[in-house]
Amino acid sequence: MARLPADPEGFIRANTALETPAMVPEFRLWLATEYVPIWQATESWLEAQNVDPPYWAFCWPGGQAVARYLLDNPAAVAGKRVIDFAAGSGVSSMAAAKAGAASVVANDIDALSLVAARLNAEANGLALAVSVEDWLAGPDGAPEADVVIAGDVCYEREMSTRALAWLRSHARAGRLVLLGDPGRNYFSAQGLKELARFDIPTSLQLENRGMRETVVWQVLPHP
Repeated sequence: MARLPADPEGFIRANTALETPAMVPEFRLWLATEYVPIWQATESWLEAQNVDPPYWAFCWPGGQAVARYLLDNPAAVAGKRVIDFAAGSGVSSMAAAKAGAASVVANDIDALSLVAARLNAEANGLALAVSVEDWLAGPDGAPEADVVIAGDVCYEREMSTRALAWLRSHARAGRLVLLGDPGRNYFSAQGLKELARFDIPTSLQLENRGMRETVVWQVLPHP
């Protein structure tokens, strides 16, 4: 069951701030910074607020890289149906919408993430559809699409294996599949084609380094 605070939009606005991500200065997103409450959130505080870990409150390098790639290469999504798996803050979805996609669906199993993605889109004059369904649960979970995008999905072993298999199934169906990854532990470049590479400034408290080299990959139909 998805967990949500009593007033999801109010919670996000009260505990984050509108900030500009390093790689996508075109956008402002509701994000955690050192100056807002959710930055220092403890597990017990989140539990009291009925909130899961707020991954959506950070603009992770993989999502920023995909967003930058789409803004720089709008022909990849212009006029096409785009679905964004594990969308988080929605930055990649927003880039697809700004680049002229015919439709964009941001997906995440964290319902609060989708509230944040919608608020982020609204703050930038964009519109997104959202889905809280678990697209990895079955082959028919995701809507029809021409392009599938994902950022930073290889941070756990099981998640990485399932997500890459799911993404590859879309590539086999003839769709363009883009994955942004900053060298997560369970990432493998086998069966992927590099499209772009970025050095993305990051928080030392989140990434243990001030810069993350992040690659946008095209997932190919076969390993």
